[in-house]
Amino acid sequence: MTPMTPPPAATGGPHVDGQRLWASLMALAEIGATPKGGVCRLALTELDRQARSLVKQWAQEAGCTLRVDAIGNLFMRREGQMPGLPGLPAVGTGSHIDTQPTGGKFDGNYGVLAGLEVLRTLNDHGIRTRAPLELCVWTNEEGSRFVPVMMGSGVHAGAFTLEHALNATDRAGTSVREALAAIGDAGAAPASVAEGAPRFGAYFEAHIEQGPVLEDSGDVIGVVTGALGQRWYDVELTGLEAHAGPTPMDLRRDALQAALPLMQAVDTIARAEAPHARGTVGYVQVFPNSRNTIPGRVSFTVDFRHTDEAGLTRMDAALREAISAVQDAGRVAVQLTPVVHFPPAPFDATLVGRIREAAARRGLSHRSIVSGAGHDAVYVARTAPTAMIFVPCKDGISHNEVEDARPEHLAAGCQVLLEAMLQTAGVAG
Repeated sequence: MTPMTPPPAATGGPHVDGQRLWASLMALAEIGATPKGGVCRLALTELDRQARSLVKQWAQEAGCTLRVDAIGNLFMRREGQMPGLPGLPAVGTGSHIDTQPTGGKFDGNYGVLAGLEVLRTLNDHGIRTRAPLELCVWTNEEGSRFVPVMMGSGVHAGAFTLEHALNATDRAGTSVREALAAIGDAGAAPASVAEGAPRFGAYFEAHIEQGPVLEDSGDVIGVVTGALGQRWYDVELTGLEAHAGPTPMDLRRDALQAALPLMQAVDTIARAEAPHARGTVGYVQVFPNSRNTIPGRVSFTVDFRHTDEAGLTRMDAALREAISAVQDAGRVAVQLTPVVHFPPAPFDATLVGRIREAAARRGLSHRSIVSGAGHDAVYVARTAPTAMIFVPCKDGISHNEVEDARPEHLAAGCQVLLEAMLQTAGVAG
């Protein structure tokens, strides 16, 4: 893939420093670095504390003030034209810096440090915006240590309560409340917009795509028009474990054989909604998992995604119909438990347009794209106009230590972020 070079007519205005952005990404990646070149930095651990401290330091060196809310979200503010006075709400940007256990250098981290590079670039050029700008680090986006995922932005948007999030525990029994206190980020500021947290005037998030579409098409910028809705389920089938030798085939209550057509149905249901849907069985557990015992219990997960709520509803109905068919056979009992429901999240058309226009001005190849993954921007979009910028990642791989992205693509996405934020915040006269 050949990166697009801005033509001479499009080179006016401030330029981000791509080398500085890359150096910051590599410095942050040293905290929790793994032998295979990735990063393991789970939320609210000592390594997360070190990473948060480094980002705070960089932001304060850039002249920002710091606000920490009650769920540990960090907001680093560059004042606008009238510092300290009531006025325009902030234009925000950011992402997360917690990672998967075998995560990479760019997922989330790019969005935070692209936002930091925007602030540094404005300082380099002596540009003051009319509205203030805020760089955000959202707590526990990955959900690798604590559930629910996208915790900090979810509390901010009112998707769940602060108390629910603070009381969540990891596998060792440590609560979010305890972990925040341990790293010193149990802030005093309100965490929820409904309870007084400031509402953004607009919010942008830059991110690696985490999929193969941009690399396949050869485009540098993904203009994200929204995020797929999601419905997750736990499915458990209960039959009867019995000896594999003496039990005839027609007298078995084999939970695994009953589960197989249901798992196949997940794929069939999603393909019937192509190209707008996704369907995945990502986890399967068989009990007792013994070579010569008929499985008596099978548990598996279902992950459905679709561009619109009506599509998700059709997929839900089709899954329930498939389950009814298995139950009607009378061999096993099936329990379906809904776990997560994220409605589709369309992004703000005006902000999406500004991203598209910035990419065009810079001569960067771009395309509209829908996010198949959840991001903090999905929750923020419930409270403020929101948009996202994607850049390619190598082979579409993410949540993996080999996750990689090209420096020039990261710089291009950051440049688009800068211009979209400037257009939204305005330049002080």
